[in-house]
Amino acid sequence: MSWREWLGLGAALLAVVSLLLPWTRLSAADPAVSAALAELPAGDVSRSVWRGTFFAWLAPMLVVLAGVAVVVAGQRPALRRSGLPHLWLVAAAVAACSVVFAWVFADWQFGAEQRAFLADSGVAVQAALGRYLGAAAVLVSLVAAVCDVRAEGPVSRGRSRKRAGAR
Repeated sequence: MSWREWLGLGAALLAVVSLLLPWTRLSAADPAVSAALAELPAGDVSRSVWRGTFFAWLAPMLVVLAGVAVVVAGQRPALRRSGLPHLWLVAAAVAACSVVFAWVFADWQFGAEQRAFLADSGVAVQAALGRYLGAAAVLVSLVAAVCDVRAEGPVSRGRSRKRAGAR
């Protein structure tokens, strides 16, 4: 396995760990509201990725699938020549876009009435450790995929010109 494939596997493992941690947490600057949040059950104050939006869990899942595919299928030269590095790059790019959308729409895990109530109460929806680790996994996967595509070169399209000219 090349160092790029090891990075892909590492990114996949980091993405799995991020899926097990909280992705968002509620916080408030007002001490009274902060004390009220502390009395709530932990599942209401910090939320996992599975209670988030589609974009939140799409990114780490793509990184996991791409990492496993690169490690399992990356050892076959025919698959690598057929465009596996390019497929990895597309998956990593889609995951990166998903991370951006998940960050922008982080408060959409709550309904419109809940968002209005939280805003009126001075409660902010903030990123937790899982979201940061998930974004880091996507970044590592994207960098490794770009390096892998650059190392692999262009996808072959049929016969090479040298072989075609020799006939």
